[in-house]
Amino acid sequence: MAFNDLLLQLGGVGRFQKIQVTLVILPLILLASHNTLQNFTAAIPTHHCRPPADTNLSEDGDLEAWLPRDGQGRPESCLLFTSPQRGPPFPNGTETNGTGATEPCPHGWIYDNSTFPSTIVTEWDLVCSHRALRQLAQSLYMMGVLLGAMTFGCLADRLGRQKVLIFNYLQTAVSGTCAAFAPNFPAYCAFRFLSGMSTAGVVLNCMTLNVEWMPIHTRAYVGTLTGYVYSLGQFLLAGMAYAVPHWRYLQLLVSAPFFAFFIYSWFFIESARWYASSGRLDLTLRNLQRVAWINGKQEEGANLSMEALQASLKKELTTGKSQASALELIRCPALRRLFLCLSMLWFATSFAYYGLVMDLQGFGVSIYLIQVIFGAVDLPAKLVSFLVINNVGRRPAQMASLLLAGICILINGVVPKDKSIVRTSLAVLGKGCLASSFNCIFLYTGEVYPTMIRQTGLGMGSTLARVGSIVSPLVSMTAELYPSVPLFIYGAVPVAASAAIALLPETLGQPLPDTVQDVENRRRGKTRKQQEELQKQMVPLQASAQVKN
Repeated sequence: MAFNDLLLQLGGVGRFQKIQVTLVILPLILLASHNTLQNFTAAIPTHHCRPPADTNLSEDGDLEAWLPRDGQGRPESCLLFTSPQRGPPFPNGTETNGTGATEPCPHGWIYDNSTFPSTIVTEWDLVCSHRALRQLAQSLYMMGVLLGAMTFGCLADRLGRQKVLIFNYLQTAVSGTCAAFAPNFPAYCAFRFLSGMSTAGVVLNCMTLNVEWMPIHTRAYVGTLTGYVYSLGQFLLAGMAYAVPHWRYLQLLVSAPFFAFFIYSWFFIESARWYASSGRLDLTLRNLQRVAWINGKQEEGANLSMEALQASLKKELTTGKSQASALELIRCPALRRLFLCLSMLWFATSFAYYGLVMDLQGFGVSIYLIQVIFGAVDLPAKLVSFLVINNVGRRPAQMASLLLAGICILINGVVPKDKSIVRTSLAVLGKGCLASSFNCIFLYTGEVYPTMIRQTGLGMGSTLARVGSIVSPLVSMTAELYPSVPLFIYGAVPVAASAAIALLPETLGQPLPDTVQDVENRRRGKTRKQQEELQKQMVPLQASAQVKN
């Protein structure tokens, strides 16, 4: 409780905390846009094969004569007659039939640009035989997020939260801007990969830097505020995509502001808790005094001395000087249990979440409308999650959100396809529960891991989440076996993973652990209590036995 007492003494939630938390979470508005940006920049408009150059496209009959029809009378997207076909008229008055030989679009495609004037699909013809390349771009972005979570999580524990965050802002700005000017598809994928790496680092360090500067009783508020800012980003993305439908301009619009975030991030104050755990007491004292001055607690800051700080943070200084490696998550029994259980929760949440949100065109309604609905459901969902987190506990909130999400998705798998309103409602409810799960697990993970390895633990958790987001599109391919198979898988995984929550500790009202020993003590606390109760029960029995003897 020593560090928490210091924060309360220096103003608690003062001017500094309010300013820094606001500035740190502001970029998260656009991170939501980056994660689901390809719903708009890689949207697939209606298209069909382009006929030979000498075809008179102004005459419908001449154009239709080249286009085969599918079973519903619509032009085939990926086939073209080798020669114009004339035959019985269709209801629209054109004379075509499907008896001639066909070939795969040798002259390219014609796209309906009424909704999406320009996307990476229309610019580089990512349709038909090249359709898989569209998913490849998103998978590479998610692979970048995975690598970024592994890399920047460990770096932040060694170099500090602020330094890594500054670099992440710059990398996001540069790589995102370069993606907007990419001359070809491979270059676009490369820059999106780099953007994925940096956005992972931004998310992890934003949460950690805020949590480590806030008193215990306010951490749930910060976590919920962060979740709401992310939800606001989903609304913003729908509006920006509607106002700026050209993919290059939209890509630039969500990337350029990170140059401003990079500039003002130099004024962030590094986590004093991280400095203390690294054994750098002089920098710990300096940052605490700066915070005291900003919060209007100059007298309390002046009273802080090296000797007083050493006495208050004796535990951190004696046991936290050495930096723990990622291998400690496996070697240490207490950390191993946390790591395995949290990994299951991270994977399940991300796996089911991206299974729902990355197929907006599959709902059969306006892509902009469904984006707004998916953002709107987060507002009540995260409010309920916050109330449960702050009043009941982290474990009940995490378990309820995963269970409800999985149940909604499983029910959706057995609802008939023609019940579109019911299916969409269940999907939206499931998405809201998964958003609440993300909101809770970020806070929960930051609270159970010790300071010396907290960022590494968050990074490894985020890594497992990215594995889930990469595997999720592959599961959607099982729809070729049976249409509902992906939904059964998306629903079963979070339901099964929720069982792991029973093995995790409750952190409501508990101080942040600073060392591995703190985690061990917390894990053994229940055992000691049970032993004390057992000893109390044994005293009367022993006394009775002595009387009989």
